[in-house]
Amino acid sequence: MSVKPWIVYSLVRLGLFGATFTALQLLEVYWLWAAIVATVVSMAISYIAFAGLRDRVAQDLAARRARGSVDPDAADEDALAENTAVDEHPRPPSSTSREP
Repeated sequence: MSVKPWIVYSLVRLGLFGATFTALQLLEVYWLWAAIVATVVSMAISYIAFAGLRDRVAQDLAARRARGSVDPDAADEDALAENTAVDEHPRPPSSTSREP
């Protein structure tokens, strides 16, 4: 079983963030600024250096989207349940009609 591409890409991004954040903390940069800079640096590096991995994530998501739902009959079952519920409960009299 292979690891899903989005897991690998997420771990790479977190690793870049962690390494940059740690380096900035060792340089005694205020933690908020270190977090902001680490976020920007990890985004830039992953965008430039890991384009292939990002493309695999996109292809995996597109393939999942193309497969559709797991149970194609689920919509039919839902429609049948809705129709049964509507048929069992009569419609209340409308308030616009007046009886003399």
